[in-house]
Amino acid sequence: MAKRGGFPGGAMPGNMTNLMKQAQKMQRQMEEQAKELETKEFTATAGGGAVEVTISGKREILKVKLSEDVVDPDDIEMLEDLIVAATNEALRKVEEESGAAMSRLTGGLGGGMPGMF
Repeated sequence: MAKRGGFPGGAMPGNMTNLMKQAQKMQRQMEEQAKELETKEFTATAGGGAVEVTISGKREILKVKLSEDVVDPDDIEMLEDLIVAATNEALRKVEEESGAAMSRLTGGLGGGMPGMF
C-alpha cells in the first residue's frame, strides 16, 4: 500500500524547516508585543473633555475623570452616555494599536485571509 502524505525519504525539506522557524519567531514576537501592549495606557475623552476614561492594554478601566460641569443630577443619562462614549473610544485605541503591532509583525499577511492571525 502506498504511503499517504509525508515527504520522500521522511525528511522535511529545507524550506519547510525555515518556514517553521520563521513561524516560531513570529509567535515569540507576537507574545512580546502583547505583553508590551498590556503595560500601555489609553485615554479618551467625550463631551469636549468633560469625561475622560483611561484603560490599560489589558482592556481594564484604570481611571474615570469627570468635570464638575458634567455632573448634573437632573441629567444622569447624559453623563452615562459620555462615559460609555469615552470608554468605547479608549477601547478602539487599544484595538488600533494592537492591529498596527500585528500588521508590523506579519508584514500585512493575513489581511483578508480568514482564520489567519
